[in-house]
Amino acid sequence: MIARKLAEEFGCTLYDKELLNLAAKESGFSERFFEENDEQKGFFKSLFHVRVPLVNENNYYHNNFSQESLYQIQSDAIRKAADNGNCVFVGRTADYILRDYKNVVNIFITADLAQRVERVCKRRNLTSEEAQKYVHKREEERASYYNYYTGKQWGHADSYDLCINSSLLGIDETIQLIASFIKERFSISCTSAKQIEEQNQNGDVLIKKENLNL
Repeated sequence: MIARKLAEEFGCTLYDKELLNLAAKESGFSERFFEENDEQKGFFKSLFHVRVPLVNENNYYHNNFSQESLYQIQSDAIRKAADNGNCVFVGRTADYILRDYKNVVNIFITADLAQRVERVCKRRNLTSEEAQKYVHKREEERASYYNYYTGKQWGHADSYDLCINSSLLGIDETIQLIASFIKERFSISCTSAKQIEEQNQNGDVLIKKENLNL
């Protein structure tokens, strides 16, 4: 929700699950393959359990495929999206992949465990105990994936420009705080998407990446 609202605020394209579709189109692999292996450090192992239709025989990665190849496919998709316009990326080490880009701000958003569990219960129709296990499992996977590919620590303050707990201010106030931070960081005085787009016609891309701890 926060990422989508910020994308609307700044006239950016949001890439969360949408990134998997983009990577699939670029590589020739099915989107389901990327979904099943999303942010998994050991995701290459699952390739051996994938049915043939999931892989395009004409895929140029086919002959020399490896775990790093799959990560490279997604990295290329992130860079291509960033080159094409203003973006909000959710997770998937976008901060590391775009570390050499200008006009980038990296933000880590967390929330109290009780709130994260409550959201997962509603979204996935799970019991409180099931949701808590799910949250811990996903966080362990994301941390392992992020740490493995970046050499940094997922969720640690020195990996980001801003870290914030959305439970302290609530969703709406958190969005306003982050938006103010971005405007101040990039000296953006305008608020409409059209004005922001016009203000960024100097060749630099305003990109915001967000790692949601949900």
